[in-house]
Amino acid sequence: MRAPYNWLEAYCRSGLSAADLADRLTMTGTKVEALHRVGVGDPSEFVVGRVVSAERHPDADRLTVCEVDVGGATSTIVCGAPNVAAGQIVAVAKPGAIMPDGTQLGEAKLRGVKSSGMILAEDEVGISDAHAEIMVLDGGAAPGQPLAEHLPIADEVLELEITPNRPDCLGIYGVAREVHAITGKPLAEDPTDADADPTGSDNAADYIAVDVDPEICLRFTARVFEDVKIGPSPLWLKQRLTAAGQRPINNVVDITNYVMLLSGQPLHSYDLDQIRGGKLIVRRAEAGERIRTLDSVERELDSSMALILDAEGPAGGIAGIMGGETSEVSETTTRVLMEAATWVGPNILESSKSLQLRTEASARFEKQLHPELGMAAQRLAARLMVELCGARLVPGTVDVYPHPKTPQSVRLRLARVTKLIGVEVPEDEARGILERLGFGVSEAAAGEWDVAVPYWREDDVYREADLIEEIARVFGLDKVPTTMPARRDAVGRLTPEQRVVRAVEDELRDHGLYEVIAWSFTSPETLAKLRLGELPALRLANAMSEDMSVMRPLLLPGLLDAARYNAARGRTDIALFESAHVYRPATALEGAVDPNRSPGGSYPAGERHNLGALLAGHGPSSWRTAATPVDYFRAKGLVEALLESAGIEWWAEPGERPFLHPGRSASVIAAQDERKLGWIGELHPLVAREWDLESAVAFELDLDLLSELAPGPAQFVPVSAFPPVIQDIAVVLPEEVAAGDVEVAIAEGGGDLLTRVQLFDVYRGEQIGAGNKSLAIRLEFQAPDRTLTDDEVSGLRALIEDRLADLGGRLRG
Repeated sequence: MRAPYNWLEAYCRSGLSAADLADRLTMTGTKVEALHRVGVGDPSEFVVGRVVSAERHPDADRLTVCEVDVGGATSTIVCGAPNVAAGQIVAVAKPGAIMPDGTQLGEAKLRGVKSSGMILAEDEVGISDAHAEIMVLDGGAAPGQPLAEHLPIADEVLELEITPNRPDCLGIYGVAREVHAITGKPLAEDPTDADADPTGSDNAADYIAVDVDPEICLRFTARVFEDVKIGPSPLWLKQRLTAAGQRPINNVVDITNYVMLLSGQPLHSYDLDQIRGGKLIVRRAEAGERIRTLDSVERELDSSMALILDAEGPAGGIAGIMGGETSEVSETTTRVLMEAATWVGPNILESSKSLQLRTEASARFEKQLHPELGMAAQRLAARLMVELCGARLVPGTVDVYPHPKTPQSVRLRLARVTKLIGVEVPEDEARGILERLGFGVSEAAAGEWDVAVPYWREDDVYREADLIEEIARVFGLDKVPTTMPARRDAVGRLTPEQRVVRAVEDELRDHGLYEVIAWSFTSPETLAKLRLGELPALRLANAMSEDMSVMRPLLLPGLLDAARYNAARGRTDIALFESAHVYRPATALEGAVDPNRSPGGSYPAGERHNLGALLAGHGPSSWRTAATPVDYFRAKGLVEALLESAGIEWWAEPGERPFLHPGRSASVIAAQDERKLGWIGELHPLVAREWDLESAVAFELDLDLLSELAPGPAQFVPVSAFPPVIQDIAVVLPEEVAAGDVEVAIAEGGGDLLTRVQLFDVYRGEQIGAGNKSLAIRLEFQAPDRTLTDDEVSGLRALIEDRLADLGGRLRG
């Protein structure tokens, strides 16, 4: 919401600059996102002038040469407006003035006549976008006076982020009430309190009847105005609308927008003569029913949407969102029906989303306005209609209010205020804060108050804690001292599962991978691109689109989308990961492929927390010294680091998946119980091509299972004070024997005294025969309580040789 500073100051003069006021509002819960300047630059370069003479330009039919008194001096100004005439009081920009678009005005020659300044139109001072004619001021302004004293030509605008629970701050007066509360400065009388005086012997009910469905409309009020004169709004009104982001149209429409911006209650004006049958009907639309709205678009509705009709069909508009074209106020309108209704917020929100049509009105109604606000807005609108349109207010108000709300009150214990805030707020100050916010405070008992909640806060404040929050935020949360909890168990800690998740995520960050957050939804087409077309997927009943119609069964689609986005922008060295949930349906096809575990078998239902990563190009920046792009072994190294950080032993075994390269993929198996933790592999070339990648490698692990198997924090093992015995061996083995199997055999033979096994070289050559390889391995033996003897180490070496012989290995001489 945009709140012009000068408009706010008209109701509560804070004594603060716009920037300081923005800081104070933000610190008390009304967040100011930005501060904008609108209008002209230095206002001192803009003055009031009087046109002394206006003669036709000798060389241009559409130009007028004017002599303008700007206070003690006369300037020659060439003007192109058709309405300029001698004797007018006008707005003048002197040479050097900065215009709203940032350009600086200078002297110029127009068809041979020197022009020193400019007689201004509305758009040239930021009042509106009207440019056809110059502004003519009233006779109260004297030549040479600063223009800013008579017109709001410069302003600052606070752009506010209003939370859903504070619809009262979607009106300028509601924000002014906040300014009053936090500064203590006087607040002007609520402009919605005073009403216009009706005249005539007729009644609004003589002109219109209203029938309302109470399930979609809590209250519907209507007033009738006759003898309405349609025309432009006054300059002050146009400026306020323009600064707040609204375009002035005509006085009637401008009044509805002005009242909405000031009070927070949207209004809608009808040409009463265009309402057929003298009746308005509010009901749910029929499926497929259509209406042409004010933006000249014909829209099709469904049965959940609220519709306003007259006696012959849709006319009033889509309730709470946009009016209908049939009953639009036009230049020929002389009778106006003014509507102020209260719609059911969730219904407006869902209708707006379904129609993909969000307006200033719907943004307010969806937050649930109070029914009393409608009559408040009617009172202000009536005064403006009489004042600015010369209208006659017909006596009476058509007011359909099926279930009136009763005022609320909340009991407040002063001792509880101190306990919850953590610091004592003086009683007089607490009372003052509540009263400035509009609450009524009365004594109930010793140390207790009965607090009457104003209607504009009833949906937000209904508990004692809510009142205490109001006191705390205005009193100043920065005044609350920082203290440690009195109870040690009051401090939250990570669960063992959370520690494991945090550890593996940090491990990936430490290796240079960037975390991404992708949609939890995907499409059947994406699963088909992954060659998983037969995979059962959890389909959404109310999907936003076909592209997001199923819940993702694995994290890979989101990672691939992010990789394609980066690659298309020249960032081909990609290293991404995501830690998030995947979803499986409760019913699945027999023998379906679980992409996160293994081919075939059962397909477990539920929601699982997975960790996925994808690498392309040369991977993270810390790896870019590598001569070749990332491959299966780089990804396997990452998996090894992850599982080591979690304390889990594992191995990889062949395991193909449709989206992985058949010869460069594997399943990740937990050594503890041989359950499958996930998969790792290079993408199938056809899959990589679908995402415009040359190649990529990925892995995905089941974090829920990983957390279940993690042994917990490592136990402290004292560092031995006795020296280790380090020996190197070279063992010749058949080529097909894996190095991991060799390490397991050595560990079994070495027992507890073998503290480290490190492979540091692999040799193949004629000396060891074809089909063989030689592994150079460093062994470290150490005891915690003594220095090992040569005989002890020799015995362990013999056991190791026996285990290696079982694998077909022998030590090289």
